[in-house]
Formats: sequence, C-alpha cells, structure tokens
Amino acid sequence: MVFRWTILKCCCLYYTPLRSDQGEIWNVDLIKVHLQTQHEVRMRMMGMTMSVVQREGVLALYSGLSASLCRQMTYSLCRFAIYETVSDQMKDRTHGPMPFYQKVLLGLVGGFAGGFIGTPADMVNVRMQNDVKVPLELRRNYAHALDGLFRVWKEEGMKKLFSGATMASSRGALVTVGQLACYDQAKQLVLGTGAMQDNILTHFLASLIAGGCATVLCQPLDVLKTRLMNSKGEYVGLLHCVRDTAKLGPNAFYKGLVPAGIRLIPHTVFTFIFLEQLRTCCGIRIVT
Repeated sequence: MVFRWTILKCCCLYYTPLRSDQGEIWNVDLIKVHLQTQHEVRMRMMGMTMSVVQREGVLALYSGLSASLCRQMTYSLCRFAIYETVSDQMKDRTHGPMPFYQKVLLGLVGGFAGGFIGTPADMVNVRMQNDVKVPLELRRNYAHALDGLFRVWKEEGMKKLFSGATMASSRGALVTVGQLACYDQAKQLVLGTGAMQDNILTHFLASLIAGGCATVLCQPLDVLKTRLMNSKGEYVGLLHCVRDTAKLGPNAFYKGLVPAGIRLIPHTVFTFIFLEQLRTCCGIRIVT
C-alpha cells in the first residue's frame, strides 16, 4: 500500500495516468487536488490571518463588510421577523411555551425564507471575501455590495444573483433552527431547573449552546454553498458538488469548523444578549 502511494505521488509530478493492479484507472489530477487540499487544510487560522495581513494589509480582513451588512439586513431581518412574530402570537394564544417540534418547524420556515431573500447579498459577500485568496488578475474587485450586485446582474444575468439559492435557503433554515429554536429551548430548560433566574447569565449560557448547535448544523452546507457560489461552471448542480466534495473525505464537509464557530458563536451570543436586554430595559417585545 505504501509502495502504491509512493508511485502515485511520483506520477503526479509527470501528469501521467496510472492503472492499478485491479485494472482501475486513477485520476491523477484528482489525486493532485486531494494532496493540495490536504496541505491547505493543515494551514492554521492564525497563519492564514498573518499571511493575508502581510500581503494585503489589516483592512483585507474586512473584505466584504458592506456585503455582509447587506446580507444581515435581508437574511437575518426576514428570518427573525417571521420567527419572533409567529412565536409571540403562539405564546399569547396558548399562554405557554411552544413544543420544541413547533419551534423547529417555525425555524425551518423562517430560515428558508430569509435564506432565499438574502442569497444575492450572500453571494457577493462570499466573492468579496474570496478575492484576497486569488491572484490579482483573477479578482473581481467589487467596490462594495451594491457595486457587486449591479455587476453580477449586468455581466452574468439576474439568474446568477440567486446562484446557490437552494443551498443558502437550506443553510438559513438549519442555522435558524440552531440559533432561535435551540436558544428558546435551552433557555426554557435552564430556567426549568430552578437553579438560575431569567438574567444575563442565563441568556449568555442559552445563546452559547445555540451558537454551538447552529455551527455544527450548518457547516456542511456552508462548505457546499461557498463552493457553488465561487464556482465558474465546474459544478452541474448541488449533487455534483456533494459528490466532488465527498471524494475528499468526510472531514471536507467540516473544513473551517473552528473559524465558523469563532464567527457564529459570538454573533449568536451578542444577538440574544442585546435582544433580551432591549426587552428588559424597554419593557416591550422587540421583533428584530
């Protein structure tokens, strides 16, 4: 087995096809990509950060900020509004908390709608963030979110703005279940123990749990969504992207899990802490 793998690596240098003793023809280009991907996965987050700062400057870490804000004003606004509005109405009607399965269903509906509406801004956001990783001649160089949206519509057509909409909507559904439904349920369980009161510590703990759930649930879809949005015709569709990613092994679907958690967990914690404090201080229900 070791001898065969050594032969494979040598053949990669000469771009020559290779046939196994069972008669199988191995795709050398695929093996090269796999080896390169393994090398890239070994790069640590701090190493990548330092590399970007050295090459592009500190501001490069904020590439796509305008698109990210635009995405939040469409995607998050829609899903939070649907979930919170319906949830408040159900609580008023039943005079008690909803069952967990209803929270999950509501999160799926709200997240799917928000994901679809936020797809154009999400695609521009992914492209702007990816620009720092590609050579200068291949960069799209969008000035800001609106410039990116207009250029995609003008150069690639309206349909391209919703490229990966199925994936983005599915991801939105899962992350909404992880954030909103799991936050409500975690808070309900924590308060049900009687050990903690409805205060900022409870909000922090419940939102921390929700952020972790959301990260684990949506990371595989995040990987597929990013591949689809950055593609230039490599993938025929979602299933093609899934098969191509699966060839790299199960861990490929969780590539970047730690950075995703570092981004999503604090986002979830701050979102719910601020939301709960607004409810407490203002004495009204806030629909975000």
